[in-house]
Amino acid sequence: MGDDLKKLIELAKSVKTTPEHREEQRRSFAYGNTAFENGMITREMINEQADKLARASDDRRGK
Repeated sequence: MGDDLKKLIELAKSVKTTPEHREEQRRSFAYGNTAFENGMITREMINEQADKLARASDDRRGK
């Protein structure tokens, strides 16, 4: 492994993600995996379902 790659790996270890970024990545992952299996899946569908799940979770926690 080259020195440049080692430096990049060390820098990546210190990156702190925000909850918003993690949610964005989660939705992107869900879209990529479901759209691969079913071409009729859209990002809008993923976002709608993710929002619905978040609301249901908030309701269960009393928010």
